[in-house]
Amino acid sequence: MGKGFKEFIKKGNLVQIAIAFIMGAAFATMVKSFVDDLLMPIVGKLVGNVDFANLYVNLSGGTYESAGAAAIYYGAFINTVISFLILGALMFLIARMALKMEKPAPKAPPTVKVCPHCTSQLDSA
Repeated sequence: MGKGFKEFIKKGNLVQIAIAFIMGAAFATMVKSFVDDLLMPIVGKLVGNVDFANLYVNLSGGTYESAGAAAIYYGAFINTVISFLILGALMFLIARMALKMEKPAPKAPPTVKVCPHCTSQLDSA
């Protein structure tokens, strides 16, 4: 079982998937930082000095200075949705570029037809 597992791990596809997963996680962290630390402060400034990360609806009815109250943090959700959309768009562009770089599929061999009159073989192209 140990030898079979080693062979499975050594296969190129598994290593490539692991590397892609790690790079994807790092890329997602970078996009999240871009949205939270660069993009949303600019958007917040443009719409009237709003800090989206701190927008919430208090569900408990009282006013609280710190965490602990039941609340819906819709500002953080807006940041997460924007991160997701940017990440999705970038992954789409990367996948599209990767597909363009792949080798085109080999052309299919020409099909041959048989002439119904003389039974000779004819090229269908």
